[in-house]
Amino acid sequence: MEIKATFEHCNINVTNLERSIAFYRDALGLHEASRKEAADGSFILVYLTDGVTPFRLELTWLRDHPQAYELGDNESHLCYRVAGDYDAIRAYHKEHGWVCFENHDMGLYFINDPDDYWIEVLPAK
Repeated sequence: MEIKATFEHCNINVTNLERSIAFYRDALGLHEASRKEAADGSFILVYLTDGVTPFRLELTWLRDHPQAYELGDNESHLCYRVAGDYDAIRAYHKEHGWVCFENHDMGLYFINDPDDYWIEVLPAK
């Protein structure tokens, strides 16, 4: 059997939905595409988009989980390519205190979101 799958979305759980939406907007230019709220207020799902690709980042807020999420060794990560002046973008990320790791030999760096998820930032090809 041959299966043809396409990426739909990736989910991360967040402790403060508005703070996370603001981070992804300000750091990567993502914006809200859609939202689903539980009738009983127990969860909110917000899907962010880059407006270019069909891929969505799902932010899940759970009312009954106010504590930080356990991310283990933080080896999993998202990766985004950014257009424009890569050095200026890195400087902007540094000014905001978002850069958590740099690998100059590989020409890349990571930023971390308010819940400490790591995001690899690469220049556009």
